[in-house]
Amino acid sequence: MEPFVWPEPPRQVAFPIARPGYGLIGAAAFVALVLALIGWAWPAVVALATTLAIAGFFRDPDRVIPQAAHGVVSPADGKVVAAGPMDHSPVYGGPCVRVSVFMSVFNVHVNRAPIAGRVTRVDYHPGKFIAANLDKSSDVNERNAVTLESADGERIVVVQIAGLIARRIICGLSVGHEVGRGQRYGMICFGSRLDVFLPPGARLDCQVGDRVQAGTSILGYLK
Repeated sequence: MEPFVWPEPPRQVAFPIARPGYGLIGAAAFVALVLALIGWAWPAVVALATTLAIAGFFRDPDRVIPQAAHGVVSPADGKVVAAGPMDHSPVYGGPCVRVSVFMSVFNVHVNRAPIAGRVTRVDYHPGKFIAANLDKSSDVNERNAVTLESADGERIVVVQIAGLIARRIICGLSVGHEVGRGQRYGMICFGSRLDVFLPPGARLDCQVGDRVQAGTSILGYLK
């Protein structure tokens, strides 16, 4: 049986929430409370439902990570919308293998590192906010690219891409950081997409249409 490990100590709470959601959830709950106190029943119900929806969006469950040798785990929950080799990618700087995962507003939006390694580059690009399930969003949307290098010298690039509704990319990494496979490193608020660029010799273990989970689903294997 394949071993699994916790990339970070599991939190002792029943419903883990990502830190960026605290302010929004608190504000929505406060509005619901005020509306209830002044007797506006239906607006209070709507505000309460909104609070619960925001809390659901910012949920951040703990995950156990497979320890398969050379495995690359998904950085995001969602649906695989592209998977295959590319003759040339300006993001990767040459031939590579790309996997794209689209996250709807119903998915967990916390992002996790696909491999264990050291951050060698972080490149932010301002851009548009077209629908993230469109292939051209990889080139024209606002995005943040993180380059990771493994202990074996393998290089991958993971790109957070804003979507039609998403307006906030959060990344907690900078050059020199060491991350573990499956470790949390950021999120994108309200619908988005992540592209993973692997070396040309990588072997994929996913295909278009697959549903994947951040940290637990293996997208492929490095050499």
